[in-house]
Amino acid sequence: MIPYGHQSIDNQDIDSVCKAIKSDWLTQGPKVLEFEKALAKYCGSEYAVAVSSGTSALHLAYLSAGLSKPDEVITTPNTFVATTNMMLAVGAKPVFCDIRLDTYNIDESKIEKLITKKTKVIIPVHFAGYPCEMRKINKIAKQNKLLVIEDACHALGAEYEKSKIGSCKYSDMAVFSFHPVKSITTGEGGAILTNNKKYYDRLISLRSHGIHKDKKGANIMSELGYNYRMTDIQASLGISQLKKLNSFIRTRRKIAKEYKKQLDGVSEIILPSEVMKARSARHLFVIRTKNKKERFQLREYLSKNNINTQIHYPAVYTHPYYRNHGYKKVYCENAEFYANTCISIPLYPDLSKKEVAYISSTIKRFYA
Repeated sequence: MIPYGHQSIDNQDIDSVCKAIKSDWLTQGPKVLEFEKALAKYCGSEYAVAVSSGTSALHLAYLSAGLSKPDEVITTPNTFVATTNMMLAVGAKPVFCDIRLDTYNIDESKIEKLITKKTKVIIPVHFAGYPCEMRKINKIAKQNKLLVIEDACHALGAEYEKSKIGSCKYSDMAVFSFHPVKSITTGEGGAILTNNKKYYDRLISLRSHGIHKDKKGANIMSELGYNYRMTDIQASLGISQLKKLNSFIRTRRKIAKEYKKQLDGVSEIILPSEVMKARSARHLFVIRTKNKKERFQLREYLSKNNINTQIHYPAVYTHPYYRNHGYKKVYCENAEFYANTCISIPLYPDLSKKEVAYISSTIKRFYA
């Protein structure tokens, strides 16, 4: 079975992890700081805080932004549930804005009408690795005195207006995930990037039980924090992976280009668009069918031919938990139309040209 996504681990990665295991530091040591500095430098931000997962990164970003009840947060329904689950965890209310049907990102033209006196933050999600229209979102935020936190879990290596996603040029913080199917992996892991020293200091404290050093150098707990620390073992893998990130992204883009070439003549499906001054990290390659029934049939056909696919994503508010907790009547037309017709086909750096051709020809055979 060809998986829809897969990590790329080589001997250099293995050697880096082995050295960490043999060192005096297994949990949080010098490799974590080295990884943070390398990540911040790559993205062009002042600070990076490495944590245990993308979900914990979101949680700490929201806490550092001061989100709590009864704050409202405007975001997209086309995302993994962690984006909004962590809003609920801090007591804030997700407010869903419909998506664009070209990039499948939040529709920046529909954000402003959702702003109320309770709105505190806008959370754009760079879906599939393609950047949102950050300049316009940032302008809306400034005009309304709101914060912007980028959910960039799909987008490490992406570029917007010639700046790397994670530079925080148009946001207060940006969050990454290092899950195995992401641009790079640390097994599990995540990070928050920012140019704001106040946020950075609080993130560092919250990551480790709310403990920080006082003026005398003593460790004191001043607020309720968490054990969201990354280990040196994970960070060692991250350092090694980061050195190959540009190569990973080039390969992902090359595969996406090949898919477009191979599938260009299949009129029954819609291929990803390229708009705005942005370059995708190509975390996912999403095609769309005409309707839900056809999507189901195509997925079944691909599965029978040993090709694994995924659906990214059902609209968050359609999950039973959300329907049962205040979102029963929420409806975003584009998001639901997209969710009923999308398929993510395999895309990862080790996917061979032969496999891309096989997947493409199998899709063509289905429609033939």
